[in-house]
Amino acid sequence: MNHHDDISSKDVEALRRFDSCTLSNAIERLNFRPRNEGYMRGHVAPCMFARIPPVAGFAVTGKIRAASQPVHGHYYYDHVEWWRYVASVPPPRIIVMLDADEPAGAGALFGELHAHICIALSCVAYISNGAVRDVHAIERLGFQLFAGSTSVSHAYAHVVDFGHEIELGGLKIQSGDLLHGDANGVLSVPREAVKKLPALATQVLNGEHRLIRMSLDANFSIERFAAEIQEHAEAQEC
Repeated sequence: MNHHDDISSKDVEALRRFDSCTLSNAIERLNFRPRNEGYMRGHVAPCMFARIPPVAGFAVTGKIRAASQPVHGHYYYDHVEWWRYVASVPPPRIIVMLDADEPAGAGALFGELHAHICIALSCVAYISNGAVRDVHAIERLGFQLFAGSTSVSHAYAHVVDFGHEIELGGLKIQSGDLLHGDANGVLSVPREAVKKLPALATQVLNGEHRLIRMSLDANFSIERFAAEIQEHAEAQEC
């Protein structure tokens, strides 16, 4: 697990000023990874609450099942070792759970009680391909959910494993990875990029705003647009 001792809570908070698309564009400028990697794809874990501002935090990974009873009697909230593990990851924390049932979503591990416990443990969001419940109560708490479905029941929801690498939506996630998410999706933030991203993201926004203002100008033309694009490309090369 990477505890990211060189990444402060202020560094993480600074990322929340930007939406995930802007951060993705900024990361692309650094060429740390291919542009088709580093984010969740498809409808694995859609954002539940579009009006909640972007969240950012360190991943706490685990695996759950809900279709069958747990072997050792740990139901949806009484696995103390799991909660101790959550507390071992640096805050702010984002719980990331792979629902290993086929199909996923037989029952919801995460509900209002879980949300309150997670807030007490400095967690800011829950991500899963599985189900969640009590969504209106959780939204009122300002806690973000990214989930594949909802369920009225816990069924036999329980944690079966934690602390290992999991994969959701094509994104491989280890505990300690820095994640950012909003209504656009979930993005993994490279450790070496964190301190550079606020300035780069601001540049991205400024460039986009110039093009938007030009498109709203009554004198908009393809020629002006092409000149602006060329100037923008040259500025990035400098």
